[in-house]
Amino acid sequence: MATSLHDRALRCLATREHSRAELARKLGTLGNEDDVKAELDRLTELGLLSDARFADAFVRAKAARFGAARLRLELARRGVAAEQIGEAIADNCGDSELERARDIHRRKFAAAPGDAREWARQARFLQGRGFSTEIIRRVLKENPGDEPA
Repeated sequence: MATSLHDRALRCLATREHSRAELARKLGTLGNEDDVKAELDRLTELGLLSDARFADAFVRAKAARFGAARLRLELARRGVAAEQIGEAIADNCGDSELERARDIHRRKFAAAPGDAREWARQARFLQGRGFSTEIIRRVLKENPGDEPA
């Protein structure tokens, strides 16, 4: 039983980084809770399983498409501790939140909102991507070409 548990864990980790909670869920059907916990502890000791490394990889992969709030939510859903989430976002979001929001908005919409209905539609899009109300207001009130240098 322990060998198949270990093999499955290694196969999962070979495809991508996993959080401890994700891997525990995937291995839960192969063994009892104590066996799974022991295997996760072993993988952590060997340096093969790390929530911090998972959070870094996740943020690097998703930062160009999502705001900090969405990144925090997704990492929390995957069982990553709040302090590791904060460190991963601080370390891997090179551009400011405003710059990332501007970039995402430019890629999605050809023009600034022309009326209240379009403004609301664009604001909902950015909000769904995890940007704060303040950032959304700043992005949508700017006219193309008048960004600060």
